[in-house]
Amino acid sequence: MAAQSQRDSGLLVPANFVLAVRESGYVSLSTALAELVDNSLEAGANEVAIKIDRRSREATPTIEVEDNGAGMDASELAACLRFGGSSRFNERRSFGRFGMGLPAASLSQSRRVEVTAWTMGGRARSVVLDVDAIAADGSADLTSRDGVPGTSPSGCRVVWQDCDRIEYRRLAWLERALHRDLGRMYRRFLTNGLTLTINGTAVEAVDPTLLTTSVEGHTAQLAFEPRRYQIATPTGGTACITVRFSVLPVDHWHILENVTKRRVGIVGQGGVSVLRAGREIASGWYLMGSKRKENYDDWWRCEIEFEPVLDELFGITVNKQGIRPTRVLREAVEPELEAIARLLNARVRQAFEEVRFRANAAVSCRAAAAADAELPVIPGLGPGAGGLNYRIESTALPVETMFQSELRGRTLRVTLNVDHPAFAALYGPLQAMEGTAAADLRTALELFLLSFARTATLLGHEDGEAVRSWSATYGRMLQRS
Repeated sequence: MAAQSQRDSGLLVPANFVLAVRESGYVSLSTALAELVDNSLEAGANEVAIKIDRRSREATPTIEVEDNGAGMDASELAACLRFGGSSRFNERRSFGRFGMGLPAASLSQSRRVEVTAWTMGGRARSVVLDVDAIAADGSADLTSRDGVPGTSPSGCRVVWQDCDRIEYRRLAWLERALHRDLGRMYRRFLTNGLTLTINGTAVEAVDPTLLTTSVEGHTAQLAFEPRRYQIATPTGGTACITVRFSVLPVDHWHILENVTKRRVGIVGQGGVSVLRAGREIASGWYLMGSKRKENYDDWWRCEIEFEPVLDELFGITVNKQGIRPTRVLREAVEPELEAIARLLNARVRQAFEEVRFRANAAVSCRAAAAADAELPVIPGLGPGAGGLNYRIESTALPVETMFQSELRGRTLRVTLNVDHPAFAALYGPLQAMEGTAAADLRTALELFLLSFARTATLLGHEDGEAVRSWSATYGRMLQRS
């Protein structure tokens, strides 16, 4: 009898269930709104307008999302606010999967949601879900009624009323956060024709890889060709995971002001962006093995893209705002991704060391340039007033080469080999010294190198056999010492 009574009473207590759904774990208004934008895109919309209104500073906001998609017929409208009522339940071809997004996201932010839909040539109909009404009598009236259509021939409009979970006191702050978050989530769609507006202002694509972001005429660059991994699917087929790595131009962007770095997303935005069906669902530090995130890791980015057929491997949450990678996925991709992460960290570290090295060498380069007007003119330099400019850099070169020099225009560039014994022998002691004596000794050393390179260039031995022979001889002597 007890079991029969439980069956008769139903699986859920509606009032308690709806109140529990309000705590469904959407981490922000942006992630909740993304469920509505997903639905619009699945309906074929290329225009989505978000409107946010607050009658007074103390009042709760009202949020409206309207699209020009295909709309819904009577049966689809009747099911759209039912939990699990999607006609595409457990599909793996696009955004939706469980049919929980619209009602769960709506109730996570508001106490009353109204959905109006209209199809080509049909009339507009609306359904309403009201938290307070359900709490009062335990029932939900999802009967459709006449609604007001939008300006497009077909489409859908979702209105959230009494949005009591929004913490922003000023709408301008809220709009700014939505532009940033939605611009990042839907960057692929925004660059491919989607028009998404917030109170009439278009949302611009935000690319965390910075491959399409130009600052001072420079952008990030791909570190390698994209990595592609063929992974077995739970249904017995295979699907592809695409991974892209980008590296930021340390040489050009390290001098930017901190305000600019934060605005552009250079600092504080490093890590991994995970895209499902082209839409970002997670950002953080994923699939990097035992490699911990450091400050240098802000200067390279990773983007991982997969299709919904691999949801189980990525451990997709119901609200599509995070991943929980399975052991199978980690074993398939983590070892190589961790190795690449460590490699890029080392590259960035070396780039910053080179920046500091050039900054410290600037004194020597200025002294050499000041003396150049009194030195013999290098044949074939070409017309123009003034002497040479000088630049000292460091990088890894063939081990037998102490340095390379190159005259380009009126700049003599000397590149020291960090792998040659001379680099550690000469610069190692300097790093242990402090004060004026160390600075003077470094200047004298670098002027010696610059003068040697200039003389070799003057005599036509630039990067020639004499320089290579001297480098090898000097290296061998240092090793014997």
